[in-house]
Amino acid sequence: MENNTYKAAGVDIQAGEETVKRIKPMVRSTFSEKVLADIGLFGGLYDAKFEDYKHPILCSSTDGVGTKLKVAFLANRHNTVGQDLVNHCVNDILCCGAKPLFFLDYFGCGELDPDVAEQVISGFVKACRENSTALIGGETAEMPSMYQKGEYDLSGTIVGVVEKDKILNGSRVESGNVLIGIPTNGLQTNGYSLARKVLLEKYKVNDFIQEINSTIADALLAVHPSFLHLVMPLLDKDIINGVSHITGGGIVGNTNRILRKDTLSLQIDWNAWETLPIFKLIQNTGKISDEEMRYVFNLGIGMVLCVDKNHTDEVLKSLANAKAKIIGEVK
Repeated sequence: MENNTYKAAGVDIQAGEETVKRIKPMVRSTFSEKVLADIGLFGGLYDAKFEDYKHPILCSSTDGVGTKLKVAFLANRHNTVGQDLVNHCVNDILCCGAKPLFFLDYFGCGELDPDVAEQVISGFVKACRENSTALIGGETAEMPSMYQKGEYDLSGTIVGVVEKDKILNGSRVESGNVLIGIPTNGLQTNGYSLARKVLLEKYKVNDFIQEINSTIADALLAVHPSFLHLVMPLLDKDIINGVSHITGGGIVGNTNRILRKDTLSLQIDWNAWETLPIFKLIQNTGKISDEEMRYVFNLGIGMVLCVDKNHTDEVLKSLANAKAKIIGEVK
């Protein structure tokens, strides 16, 4: 029967080929001389000869964007979620002291729209270039009936490198260390299930809200920033004892992950910084307790550095333009 074709079943191979054709020049723009394979092979090849390292250790992480994608679907804005994913992964391995080398993406959808796929992948490319990371490979999967029309899912894997004797694993964090918070611009990529439940019951994504001086979409789709270029110079100076990326679980949940000794705890000064307006809107609209807000959201702090007191001034000076603040102490 003529209808018994792959396309009739919902998979358009030509759309896939068109997508690859569009993205090839963008993806190649992220390559360095270390990338030894072009797009289209069955695997990515990367030269693992690290002349500047005595004992290089590879560091990897995998993540997704979560239900922030739902906001992107509603706003029909697809060029930022790829940046969110790359930057999130970069920040995760930065917590181990690692510099990113290459990134691989997964894009899954029910019906492949080359225009949407191109926008998403342009976000991957932009962030990879900003983080000096090669987009070495990926997978675009069209799976009818797996996703609702107009929706897709993303995940990504990053691989980086760190000198063995400079690995950060929490072992250097001690009582008396100062906690320095680096501000962020919004929810990053966490807490969106609660934020959407609260806000989208009352507002539409394109509603302009005076309290936050933006639309709901602009506030919720603010790009998850990379902290690589702020933090790596401090890691190179060997003056940071620990780094936590504030994702799901908030400031306490994530910073507790780098307290290796049972005798240590965190003392957070919740009044040390101004909570971002978007979090105030979420809390007031949903009548959410302070405890729940601190448990779910970053509240405007994207990354926390654990620093010896004698290095505090140097770190704060280096991060002055980022408006970093002392937000507590390890006890």
